[in-house]
Amino acid sequence: MAENRVWKKSPANVMRLVNFKHLPGLLLMMLGIVLSSRWLPVAQAGASEISPQLREQVLQIIRENPEVILEAVQAYQRQQREQEQKARQSALQQLKTKPQALIGASPVKGAKDGKIVLIEFSDFQCPFCAQANSTLKQFMEKHGNTVALVYKHLPLTSIHPEALPAAKAAWAAGQQGKFWEFHEALFTNQKQLGNSLYTQIAQSLKLDLQKFDRDRNSPAAAAAIQQDLELADALGIDGTPFFIMNGEVLTGAVSLADLEATMTKVK
Repeated sequence: MAENRVWKKSPANVMRLVNFKHLPGLLLMMLGIVLSSRWLPVAQAGASEISPQLREQVLQIIRENPEVILEAVQAYQRQQREQEQKARQSALQQLKTKPQALIGASPVKGAKDGKIVLIEFSDFQCPFCAQANSTLKQFMEKHGNTVALVYKHLPLTSIHPEALPAAKAAWAAGQQGKFWEFHEALFTNQKQLGNSLYTQIAQSLKLDLQKFDRDRNSPAAAAAIQQDLELADALGIDGTPFFIMNGEVLTGAVSLADLEATMTKVK
């Protein structure tokens, strides 16, 4: 499997920042004293200004026990990872037992019974997603009578500026029953993504252009995509393309053999 062929979020977006409100109370108080007394403007400090003696005592405690801060941060990060892992396992289990609950209103094509559900998280500006799309077409041509393909939006906006506008345009086309046709046209013309292309595709599909423009700029479009982003976050997904077939995970520009081997495994 070509797991390296995955387009990742930028490091700035992936980085987990420490949420200091969850640190131990005494440590938080110490940090608060130091930070407020050292960086708050004098005008803001006013009557609540920290005495130099207390500030120095706190600084001395931190200097003498720097490992306390590091240990507290590490413990919190471990707790975060454990919570994220539990959330991911719970979501994956739900995909196995009640896939319809997570499919929601997402576009679906293929088998109607949904015994095998292949969920794709994708970005219209991701080159590996375009590559995977070609493979998916072959796969669904062979197995569309037994597999339901579900599309979930995962626009990596920090590195792909047209990913979100393209996702909204595809969602708007879906409101007129043309999601998959629009989806295909976007990947086919990936290097020309932009408003002029979206309008051109909409015209070629004979969409109501006023409704198309209204829908793609609506709060409903943003909310639908945000829902997919939240699911991706719960599953710990930070790159595209990403696939889940009846709870089994595949990443990157997968091959036809990868998909068929997984389908055999989950049958």
